[in-house]
Amino acid sequence: MARPASPQPTDLELQLLNILWERAPLAASEIRDLLAETGRDIAHTSVLTTLNTMVKKKYLVRKKVGKAFLFSARVERGAVSQRLLKNVLNSVFGGSAKAVLSSLFDCTEINADEIKELRRLINSKAKETE
Repeated sequence: MARPASPQPTDLELQLLNILWERAPLAASEIRDLLAETGRDIAHTSVLTTLNTMVKKKYLVRKKVGKAFLFSARVERGAVSQRLLKNVLNSVFGGSAKAVLSSLFDCTEINADEIKELRRLINSKAKETE
């Protein structure tokens, strides 16, 4: 029995979306080549199957041009990232933005400019809630 479709994009689907957000429209063969360049060398049929699944999930649109289909993202990067982050926030951090930021600071290097920008964002959000 096939597993049910994930409500969130899979890792491979996210890789494909990132490629298409940057370079769409692309044919499946071009997408496969770009995946291979990043170290993910998978069969052309697997790429096609995944792309067609993503069309059914309404993540992508495809347009026939000559003998090939060209694929483009149907969903915006911001909408996908917010949905994924909200899922992580709720399922991993119990809805705590403080816990997310604390974990972020623990697992990555943040430079002075990024800290300054984060302060600006937090101050801006604080003014909105006053």
